[in-house]
Amino acid sequence: MTQAREERRQKTHVADTQIDSLFARLRRFPDVEAANLQAWDATDRLLLDTALEMHNAGQLPPGARLAVVGDRYGALTLGALALGSFAGTHGVRVHQDLITGARALRANAGALEIQGGFEQLPLGAALLEGAAVVLLQLPRSLAELEEIADAVARHAAPGVVLLAGGRVKHMSLGMNTVLGRYFDVVQPQLARQKSRILLARSPKAVPAAPPFPVTGMNSELGLAVCARGAVFAGTGLDIGTRYLLEFLPRMPHAAHAVDLGCGTGILAAMYARANPGTRVTATDRSAAAVDSALATARANGLDGRIEVLQDDAMSTLPDASADLILLNPPFHLESAVHAGAGIKLIEAAGRVLAPGGELWTVYNSHLHYRPALERLIGPTREAGRNPKFTVTASTRRPPG
Repeated sequence: MTQAREERRQKTHVADTQIDSLFARLRRFPDVEAANLQAWDATDRLLLDTALEMHNAGQLPPGARLAVVGDRYGALTLGALALGSFAGTHGVRVHQDLITGARALRANAGALEIQGGFEQLPLGAALLEGAAVVLLQLPRSLAELEEIADAVARHAAPGVVLLAGGRVKHMSLGMNTVLGRYFDVVQPQLARQKSRILLARSPKAVPAAPPFPVTGMNSELGLAVCARGAVFAGTGLDIGTRYLLEFLPRMPHAAHAVDLGCGTGILAAMYARANPGTRVTATDRSAAAVDSALATARANGLDGRIEVLQDDAMSTLPDASADLILLNPPFHLESAVHAGAGIKLIEAAGRVLAPGGELWTVYNSHLHYRPALERLIGPTREAGRNPKFTVTASTRRPPG
């Protein structure tokens, strides 16, 4: 018994050293990087440690297929490959909703000289079929968690073990409730370094139709809105977008307009409906958002007019290719209030806008984006302000 404990202790020490070395080299790029933003957190470490401990204790099937959901920058996928033992012989299948996370995983794998071993897939059967272990970074949204829990229960192996981890301050009893709808056993584990794991097993039978996407009719706009679980505001109309839409009659007619950070595609659909001759691109870094925007366009008979594109800040659109860009920038990066994401999008708009083209932006007034808009786009006028938001129109200055 003493010898076995010593062997486990030595294995744990070796694993800790491997993970410490790997995590120290991870980057968030191409996502925003800053001194207060890092590419991993204590939840990543706790998920890997728990899976390894369960494997060493014989609590996971030998050679189990591993799937990872919500790996932000590659810490879980590359950590599992580095540890090796519980990743089995099949490699790691991983789903990341954000294209920035997917690109960061590939970049980090290249920097660490990890050749292959993982496959990036959409949330669904190809990702989860036969998976006996699923590692999940818990999403903030209960709707997103429900879509993930349904997918695991629907497609994974009958004996699947789901390890769902999060920061304690962002977890709620509602997460236990959602998981309890899809698994017979949901066991909260002891917290460590302000992170906690919910262990779920014994998946329940699921209805024939998955719970997402959902469709709601917005009577205020006369628009059918479709949403996957991961999309901000669901089928609702967030108050920033509502305020920007008040200025729709004042926006110029454009040959090519872009809804940047499109979410469910409400801005794209409303602009396309008001401007029948315009080619509209709805783009977002979220796969769930792009899928939702396409469904919204189809539900309103606009899919022939609206092109959807998953991209990071319009990186694949040519320079000077748009006449109008509509933007409701985020002001959070994960849990941090950070203007970096908004600045990145404004800078991208400056590249994609043709000279004389306009960027219409709605933003929380306390963020003071006006100087960045003047510097990166050109002359900027305030179109409106209410107690919470400011709407500006910026005209792209000619180069030089």
